[in-house]
Amino acid sequence: MLYSIDGRPAHDAMVEDGFVIIDNLIKPELLGPLREAAERTIKKARAGEWKERRFVGTPFPPWDEGTDVWGVQHLLHPDLGEPVFAEWYGSEEMINAVCELLQVKPEELQLELFNMLINPQDSDFDLPWHRDAIKPKVPEDEERERLNIPHFGTQWNTALYDESCLFVVPASHNRVRTAEERDITINDPLSRKMPGQLQVHLKAGQTVFYNNNILHRAIYYCANKRVTLHASFGSTEGGHHRAANIFQHGLDWMNEDRFVKTLPPSMITPYNNLQTMSKRAQLEKQQKAAVTASA
Repeated sequence: MLYSIDGRPAHDAMVEDGFVIIDNLIKPELLGPLREAAERTIKKARAGEWKERRFVGTPFPPWDEGTDVWGVQHLLHPDLGEPVFAEWYGSEEMINAVCELLQVKPEELQLELFNMLINPQDSDFDLPWHRDAIKPKVPEDEERERLNIPHFGTQWNTALYDESCLFVVPASHNRVRTAEERDITINDPLSRKMPGQLQVHLKAGQTVFYNNNILHRAIYYCANKRVTLHASFGSTEGGHHRAANIFQHGLDWMNEDRFVKTLPPSMITPYNNLQTMSKRAQLEKQQKAAVTASA
């Protein structure tokens, strides 16, 4: 059984709190190579040699304008040439952890995103309070309806160096916002006084898994080093519900044979599941369009 750093069963903590911190999901012999690959990637991104970047001033995609980088996209892209990222993403430790948290089998996993979060160089940057797939201004009844959809996945931050950038509101992943929370997320989303907020402290090598419906934000200080692997897995049971949030990041390059050839054996089935989800989501999109056109 997988346990949180405070000794609780990890699955229970995830269900109750919406997040859980876990130790030792990076093999000791992989930490050095991951740091080295990350530093090469960061150098390329900051120099403009790798164009898939997140820029200060823009919290959500598309990231079209800017110079100061706070995130690097698509660490599995074959053009980046860093196979250690796929080795870790498909490692036995990570696969087992995700399967236990989602209560699924390895063959039911769905490959999704793998990016990196880093400190800007020129200015501090605040991400607003948000839920990843539910916009702040949705009516309360719609918010409740969306929250009632099973999550069918998890995302995580794995710190390659000590960091404390993430803030969450524990247990907010399965309830509508209070009146005060709603006001903050709509009118003062950079507030540092969210009721019940908790700063997540990670030591190098620790991972925080979280339900992305939890109210969360991040503060990036240019003076504080941050190199954090930011990724997600879904499950085949309802992965199509995650399609819009996943494909907004632009994953057409995953359709290329040269990408598939870079995947470790453990990632082939999750990759095939992603392709199945993509086709289902596209079919549903076409069906909705047809209904709208005929209405």
